Amino acid sequence: MSQKQILIVDDDDNVRATVKLSLQVTTDWEILTVGSGQECLSLAQTKPPDLILLDVMMPGLDGIEVLRQLRIDAVTQAIPVIFLTAKTLLKDQKQLKDLEVQGIISKPFDAMDLAKQICLLLKW
Repeated sequence: MSQKQILIVDDDDNVRATVKLSLQVTTDWEILTVGSGQECLSLAQTKPPDLILLDVMMPGLDGIEVLRQLRIDAVTQAIPVIFLTAKTLLKDQKQLKDLEVQGIISKPFDAMDLAKQICLLLKW
């Protein structure tokens, strides 16, 4: 796997730490983490990552609003986004897929399989 930069966006410290550790153990990717949608937008604007792993349910700017703002900005609109979500109902999943994200990974996820899931979704 080539060197990629991944931005993890989740308001839960434990989820961020788990995802970061999982990817660090199984890849050589550079992992950045932020705890809010606003931090995501700021960082993506100044240092666009190769992928954003984005939590859907966050206080303030939720993942759907963050995605909307990413897509209207010329600097960030082409960044691939994969939702990390606890929303597992079929209607919720369909709603999220309709937003044209590259994929959806449900929480809880297999930490040792996460990088493989990402690579499959993005054809890396």
